Amino acid sequence: MAAPDNDIELQAAVFRRLLAHLDSRKDVQNIELMNLAGFCRNCLSKWYVAAAEEAGQEIDLEQAREMVYGMPYGEWKEKYQTEATPEQKAAFEAQKS
Repeated sequence: MAAPDNDIELQAAVFRRLLAHLDSRKDVQNIELMNLAGFCRNCLSKWYVAAAEEAGQEIDLEQAREMVYGMPYGEWKEKYQTEATPEQKAAFEAQKS
């Protein structure tokens, strides 16, 4: 199947929609995302940095996190991050095995 002519624009639109969706679900913790989907907001930030490097651009992790979180990472953590439950931590550790 050939990619549409506007493939990059479509991918960018999907990425923006994913970020908007994650922004609307601040109640969903990163550990929950990791346990269910194998990636989280921090993963997206790291992938953004890696993609920038591959394209010869320099974006540091904090800049990428701000793009993904919609605010500085520290601010997001203060406002929205909760302590992971023992069950969430156990599920996370079990995935590493």
